[in-house]
Amino acid sequence: MRTPLVMGNWKLNGTKASVKSLIEGLEAAADAATNVEVAVCPPAIFMEQVANLTANNSIKFGAQDVSTHIDGAYTGETSPVMVKEFGATYSLVGHSERRQYHNETNEVVAAKFVAIQAHGLVPVLCIGETLEERESNVTSQVVETQLKAVIDVAGINAFENCVIAYEPIWAIGTGKVATSAQAQEVHAHIRNWLKAQSEVVAEKVQILYGGSVKAASAKELFAQADIDGGLVGGAALIITEFVGIIEGAK
Repeated sequence: MRTPLVMGNWKLNGTKASVKSLIEGLEAAADAATNVEVAVCPPAIFMEQVANLTANNSIKFGAQDVSTHIDGAYTGETSPVMVKEFGATYSLVGHSERRQYHNETNEVVAAKFVAIQAHGLVPVLCIGETLEERESNVTSQVVETQLKAVIDVAGINAFENCVIAYEPIWAIGTGKVATSAQAQEVHAHIRNWLKAQSEVVAEKVQILYGGSVKAASAKELFAQADIDGGLVGGAALIITEFVGIIEGAK
């Protein structure tokens, strides 16, 4: 049985005061949700603060991105070794905003996935299609290509220790949400595609839905057979919404 995971991606948001408020507001809900894993991905500059604030509760945390480089003359980069030293569990990789704004190819994403895993972190591999791709009925091909790029480098067994986040790009930050049936259809396709390579991996891997998840839609989304939680964007910055999403996962 896969444990639901609700993860907040704070993106480029936060102050020391808001980080403190968010973590303190989440603490009781996360500790009470004994059958749900709760995590946040803050901007790197807040990682130490989050590490301190989560030291005595059940909230886990991760990075939004890491470099393939471990150290050296790479100004502005953050190493997975550094992230791990602060006690992080996860790192996002391949988020559509990284792919779009930073020109990260499938090959770059695969290299980062390997670096994340090699240094003791759990990769949260983000995949998904644009509106144009959905309307062209190539969603399945898009997510398969994105998955295959990682498997070709890391192998199928690497997915025993990772999380997949299906994020339809057309639903990120737009207020549009895939219906529960639409989301389940893609999640089921992902799991079945993985199953053709390894039934063990396919049954074990958590597949999250991301794309304007709200408290009002969470329960129905998470009730689907192949949706194992959510990667939450804007709603993760609103404590009542995020707590409601955690309740939906319960």
